[in-house]
Amino acid sequence: MPNCPECENALDFELDEVDAGDVVVCDECGTEYEIVGVEPLELSRVDEDDDDDDDEFFDEEEEEEE
Repeated sequence: MPNCPECENALDFELDEVDAGDVVVCDECGTEYEIVGVEPLELSRVDEDDDDDDDEFFDEEEEEEE
């Protein structure tokens, strides 16, 4: 089992049970990770708040240009 990059706790999933694009959550600290690649394993931290803010910024910018 891989470890959480944030708190080093073991993440509760098996590599053969996940695919790229899946989201896993650390049971210890609650951090969410998107699986970017499976061989080798690559995790990308999911920050829901930051993604929403970025989308709103781009939407406003596109409206101004039109």
